[in-house]
Amino acid sequence: MQRPLFFPVLTCATALLLSACGGGAGAADTRSPSVPRGITVQASSATSVHVMWEHATDDSGMGGYEVFRAGEKVKSLPAATHMTDIDGLAPATSYTFTVRALDTAGNASAHSAPVPVTTLAPAAEDRRPPARPGAPTGRAEGSRAVTLSWGASTDDRGVTAYDVYQADSRIHSVPGTATSARVTGLRPGTVYTFTVRARDAADNSSPDSAPLDLTTATAPGAGPNTAPTGLTAVVRRTGPSAHTVELTWTPPPTGAPVREHQLFLDGRLATTIVWGAEPPPGPAKYTLTLTDPPGTRHSLKLRARLPDGNWGDFSAQRTVVVGD
Repeated sequence: MQRPLFFPVLTCATALLLSACGGGAGAADTRSPSVPRGITVQASSATSVHVMWEHATDDSGMGGYEVFRAGEKVKSLPAATHMTDIDGLAPATSYTFTVRALDTAGNASAHSAPVPVTTLAPAAEDRRPPARPGAPTGRAEGSRAVTLSWGASTDDRGVTAYDVYQADSRIHSVPGTATSARVTGLRPGTVYTFTVRARDAADNSSPDSAPLDLTTATAPGAGPNTAPTGLTAVVRRTGPSAHTVELTWTPPPTGAPVREHQLFLDGRLATTIVWGAEPPPGPAKYTLTLTDPPGTRHSLKLRARLPDGNWGDFSAQRTVVVGD
């Protein structure tokens, strides 16, 4: 009886297919990321500059960035970073900086176009910070960017830069002649709290401007934002070394009473606020006691427990200064 011939043929074809697939899966990543664009270098003081760039892209994932001064590497940074300060420079001196991107396989992009900068001239001893910038205004641009503007600050020696902070972290800087900025790389459907500080040539920073809350547009198909709104924080002295922070906010509209909130202090869970009975109507209130030295900064934010048992989105963040 003649044996069928199609089995060996099928086995051979399958082996060839697996071989081809195996070769493709094991192929090394040799493609470099895109070259970083939008490089700006700003002289922040007589001995430092601030370097910023736009995020690069890669087909297999970004690994980080490297900043070079006159061809010599001076900083290595993670993939999520797109700005850095370079310190220890000489006053009134010209420098040139470039940035290149690395992917997760270690491939490096070409260097960006070189950007020249000259550090500021040394100034006489200056310990007086600039005045607080005017209250910022702004708007969300879609789901991943916002534009901000603020009132100009003043300084006895001159304002050299404005730094934009989000949740107490500096995320952007512009020259002292500018009073607006565009911040990108944000998350959809998220509330952000921005403040602005002015800086002079001696790196003295002003007090924070008033905060500005902006919420980016939600992604298509995403549910409604569930963050508490209208959070305010007022510090009051209650003793020689004791202060209280009076918090007021509006719980999110969930269709049912919100009986629990979590309060985070400096990014860590401080307490869970629970109403044993029906929550009172209108804005919610809570008083937190602090026993820190004058000048201590704290950040606070809240989130609510939703009817399904999950925790909702975080509120805008508020920063308080004890004894301020």
